[in-house]
Amino acid sequence: MPSHRTNPDVAARRPSPTPPVLAGWLAPFRACFSAPVWSRVLVLVAGAVLAPGKRTVSLALRVMGLETNPGFSRYHEVLNRARWDGRTVARTLLMQVLGTFLPAGEVVIGVKPRGLPDIDDTIERRWGIRIKARGLYRDPVRSSRGRFVHASGLRWLSLMVMVPIPWAGRRWALPFLTILAPSERWSSEQGRRHKTVVDWARQAVLQAKRWLPDRRLVVVADAGFSGVGLIAALRRHVCLATRLRIDASLFAPAPPRQPGQMGRPRLKGKRLPAPKAALADPNTVWSRVTVAEWYGGRSRELEVASDTAIWYYSGLPPAPIRWVLVRDPSGESESQAFLSTDLAATPERILGWFVSRWRMETAFQEVRAHLGVETQRQWSDLAILRTTPALLGLFSLVAVWADELARAPIGAVRPRTAAWYDKREPTFSDAIAAVRRALWRPPGLSMSHRGMETVEISTALLQRLTDTLCHAA
Repeated sequence: MPSHRTNPDVAARRPSPTPPVLAGWLAPFRACFSAPVWSRVLVLVAGAVLAPGKRTVSLALRVMGLETNPGFSRYHEVLNRARWDGRTVARTLLMQVLGTFLPAGEVVIGVKPRGLPDIDDTIERRWGIRIKARGLYRDPVRSSRGRFVHASGLRWLSLMVMVPIPWAGRRWALPFLTILAPSERWSSEQGRRHKTVVDWARQAVLQAKRWLPDRRLVVVADAGFSGVGLIAALRRHVCLATRLRIDASLFAPAPPRQPGQMGRPRLKGKRLPAPKAALADPNTVWSRVTVAEWYGGRSRELEVASDTAIWYYSGLPPAPIRWVLVRDPSGESESQAFLSTDLAATPERILGWFVSRWRMETAFQEVRAHLGVETQRQWSDLAILRTTPALLGLFSLVAVWADELARAPIGAVRPRTAAWYDKREPTFSDAIAAVRRALWRPPGLSMSHRGMETVEISTALLQRLTDTLCHAA
């Protein structure tokens, strides 16, 4: 008697509802996956872009009309079992982003650590005994100078490239490599040497440099990465721009060694005044500069003092730097100090590099709002390692795809305006809306004659649209 039970493997090989345009957009990544995995990757990517609310595999399958597919477990295996290399995907993504927005010239990379890519880290708030790599970290949102708030979750280190978006009229920070920095408790339980966030940042930056050996890299990071050790490890490979302690120990270069002089060579010269002392010194020479995008995105006229020095800490190699001391004549902002390992860089350029890192905060906000980061619910170690980096990388892919749509004759990327909201330039919400329209549009729909009040679409597509809208969070 014939069986009516469907084989999951056969069901998984059925024609998928993946929009044809998506296969072309993702073609550069085809070599990163095997043929069976690739067909499921297309479905998951389309579902992740189209899904509202949480970004789970189950919701992605529902949006794609596969909620009755008995082979649903195969799609979970893309994240928790399938063999593919995340670094190869990250390199391909970086090349695609640069090829689209910055084919030549200097590359500014932000490092962003977030304890849940300027260099920076972020925290993905996750709980559960199965999430082994989580730890307790300082909550950057709820903590203040006088109050330390802990948050339980996963700490991620993200590298982002700062690129100009022509149709948006500004630079965006597009993530391309995101790394999990496990807690010290996890390292101890696994019997491994614990790596700090700075250790992970050093390795990630050097990896990016290996991918771009012929491009000049400028790495922008916050105060957590302004250590002499990190500068010593990176200065021969990239230019590092970050904050400087206002009371940093600065020295003059070591004097030249005299003929016949005995002993080890000197590492530093005489002690120089710290930036804090220069701030209080009435003889300090200040110059006025205009920074186009200071905090809050506003243009601001500032006073700067700058010089070169040796930043030295006992036991570590001396670090030649150019320091920049900044004060606000209006008194709205506190005085700050910055450094660059490029001694020839001007203060205006160093400040421009550092201020660009604030685009990373915008990127994280957009990823949370429109791509559901922190809403995924995978529990396996491998799925956790892959899902958050994939969603952050999807942010960059949406920007690349939107650029293609914006260059089309019809200019599909337009700001969403209203009588009460005169929006002049598109943002990420407009970019992902344009990409969603392209994915929802079935083949032949755009061929309808102009002026018609109705168009015909398939019943299956209508049901998918209705179900998605009715259950949208």
